Amino acid sequence: MSAADLPLRDDLRGMHAYGAPQLDVPYQLNTNENPYGPSPALQKAIADAVAGVAGTLNRYPDRDAVSLRAGLASYLGHGLSVGQVWAANGSNEIIQQLLQAFGGPGRTAMGFEPSYSMHPLISRVTCTGWISGTRDAGYGLATAAEQVRAAQPDIVFITSPNNPTGTAVPLELLADVYDASPGIVIIDEAYAEFGRDGTPSALTLLSGRPRLVVTRTMSKAFAAAGTRLGYLAADPAVIEALLLVRLPYHLSTVTQAVAQAALAASGELLSSVNALRTERDALVEWLRGQGLKAADSDANFVLFGTFGDRHKVWQALLDRGVLIRETGPEGWLRVTVGTPGEMAAFRAALTEVL
Repeated sequence: MSAADLPLRDDLRGMHAYGAPQLDVPYQLNTNENPYGPSPALQKAIADAVAGVAGTLNRYPDRDAVSLRAGLASYLGHGLSVGQVWAANGSNEIIQQLLQAFGGPGRTAMGFEPSYSMHPLISRVTCTGWISGTRDAGYGLATAAEQVRAAQPDIVFITSPNNPTGTAVPLELLADVYDASPGIVIIDEAYAEFGRDGTPSALTLLSGRPRLVVTRTMSKAFAAAGTRLGYLAADPAVIEALLLVRLPYHLSTVTQAVAQAALAASGELLSSVNALRTERDALVEWLRGQGLKAADSDANFVLFGTFGDRHKVWQALLDRGVLIRETGPEGWLRVTVGTPGEMAAFRAALTEVL
């Protein structure tokens, strides 16, 4: 028996679950994780934080995660208060809550593909219609505001830096999309900390724009993918709306404690960002030196190509112990930026494949 044999919702039939390959190989460069794990000192701080709340696990956690949200607001800056920040189990749950509150049957969400594949997937499973916007030849968004004005969606997604292309979106364009939209505009900034110098955040646009939402995650720059902590900044009215759809006590006491310990050590955790940015820029230069195309990236990954049979290249790299991601526009591949040793292994393997 399979799921198709059960009384499954009709609109879910034929869909496939999201999931990047999780394979036991020496070099895992496919899910944009930060390769630098917590130091022994931070490991101890996290263990102490969990031990500190272990005796309270018979009680429900702080339902509104006030202390954690205060820490996140302080980290983001821009004059944000606790009432303008919300947190959940990864940015995917943040996105799901936003769609539950502002999407649903009879409503539509719009994104510009290729982009983060979970945006249309979560839209569909929340019964929100999906409108696939288009990008220009360079995968930019020059006509995004025009497309939004024509489609009039209830929710607009823009990923900046974009995944999988790695490019950041100019603030002027984001403001134009907001002005053209009748509904919620979500700027997914999962990779914001990796932006090249001078790349501004959409957080600067929040004032006076009550329908604008900026989502972030601790999975990437904070090297805390296993913590599962996503968050957003928006007008307090947005958080008020999310309280209507969030599950009671959705963030465990342990999750809140670990996330606060990570925030307290943000200096250490974010110190890896500069190293990864340097490694990323060197990788782009090297790929181009091999006669390949490589997109300028403001994230911790690089999109490169093009290949007549990208799957063959992906498989050949995997055969050499290097796992990257077969995603994005046809003919392109995406590699996560790793440690110098991991990048050396990737270069050696790709040189053999080429």
